[in-house]
Parts: sequence; structure tokens; C-alpha cells
Amino acid sequence: MNAMGGTETGPAVFAGAVFVLFGGALLLWTASCVRRRTPVAYGAPPVPAAVLASVFGAAFLLLGLWCFAHI
Repeated sequence: MNAMGGTETGPAVFAGAVFVLFGGALLLWTASCVRRRTPVAYGAPPVPAAVLASVFGAAFLLLGLWCFAHI
């Protein structure tokens, strides 16, 4: 066991950080594309692409927060 109380703390912190950073970046990028009226995904319909990217961004953000809550 390490000083934090478990051997899984390091990987949980790393995974949580990656998920939070990716989810937040995806949400910011999607919002920026929608605001500028540029395509979120080239070759895809604009509204479904923005909705899908937003859903996945929020899911990754929540998954990262869940990882941090279980440390």
C-alpha cells in the first residue's frame, strides 16, 4: 500500500485526469465550432454531429469526475 491508502490511486488519478481533460476539451471545441458555424465533423450533418460530440464530451467529463470520486 502507498501513502494514499491503496495501490490503485496512481492509475485512478491518471485516468481521471485524462478523461476530464479530454471531455472538457471536446466540449470547448464543439462549442467553439457551433459558435463560429463551422463543421464539428466534416462530412456529417451539423446538428447530429454537434449533439453527439456534446454527449460524448459530457460523458468523458463525468467519467473523469467519477474516477476522482472513487479514489
